[in-house]
Amino acid sequence: MCRWLAYQGESIYLDELVYEPEHSLVHQSLEARKAVTRVNADGFGLGWYTERDTPGQFHEVLPAWGDENLRSLTHHIRSHRFMAHVRSSTGTQVSRSNCHPFISENWMFLHNGQIGGFEQVKFELERQLCESLFLKRMGTTDSELIFLLMLQNGLKQNPVEAIRNTLSMICNLMADKHIEEPLKASICISDGNQFWAVRYSSDQEAPTVFIKQDGANIVLASEPLEKSPEWKKVSPQSILNIYSDKVESYAI
Repeated sequence: MCRWLAYQGESIYLDELVYEPEHSLVHQSLEARKAVTRVNADGFGLGWYTERDTPGQFHEVLPAWGDENLRSLTHHIRSHRFMAHVRSSTGTQVSRSNCHPFISENWMFLHNGQIGGFEQVKFELERQLCESLFLKRMGTTDSELIFLLMLQNGLKQNPVEAIRNTLSMICNLMADKHIEEPLKASICISDGNQFWAVRYSSDQEAPTVFIKQDGANIVLASEPLEKSPEWKKVSPQSILNIYSDKVESYAI
């Protein structure tokens, strides 16, 4: 399983979360503690917002712990809102186009988990996309397809309903195909102004998501970055909407 983090608040250097904590994201790429896969070496990615209309991004297929470009970039880039992801492939190839976060205009998306029996439902799910969104598909992952399906289902207009409807649609198709493997999803989405964090699984064993809040400074992560009681586990089968210092929870 992949590991990820997301931050919003006062502008900070990215390495303050990606490298510096005792159990930083780079450390998790070597030794994840709350995942089936302890090593996440199939590439990494950064996405960050600035004063520009669209976010910046950097993807690489090397393991995060061995890339000096990542160390340098995170040491020099400051942002008030960013995401980072280290990847453990569930079967698709290791390539930049398959690294998270995925970006469309001002929207950014990352995911840990998988669609059970993906190859059996991939064709039908891709057929749900309109032509313009289908042509935006650059990689081969189920994660990118989930993002595009959420855009198709109205992510820009009503994010919570688009998330619910997309997960439901995938589960229904999996049931039609008699797929017993679960849909697992720990997801973070941003439009540049707020976050939506998802913790869901069709088998009631959702991948972990934790939140740490200090006023408007909020960190989301697959695993706590250090030992602290401030880290709270997000409830399974839920969506968090985070805007400024407000956190609202919705059931899936």
